[in-house]
Amino acid sequence: MPRQPQPAPNDGALVINKPKGKTSHDVVDAVRHLAGFRQVGHLGTLDPLATGVLVLLLGKSHAAGAVYGGRRKAV
Repeated sequence: MPRQPQPAPNDGALVINKPKGKTSHDVVDAVRHLAGFRQVGHLGTLDPLATGVLVLLLGKSHAAGAVYGGRRKAV
């Protein structure tokens, strides 16, 4: 039986070193599953072949991701 989504017990940011071969969405899904709540979002998207820092926002702070939308991509 699938677990029922729970409200986020904590708000904040989680910094992940995204491995090659995983999409940003794969990482978000994994954190949602492990944490047991759906309020997880990310700041920016990394190509599946790229490795690097992926910032996840948890709980109420995931709404702050809208502030960062539309920013220029760092090269």
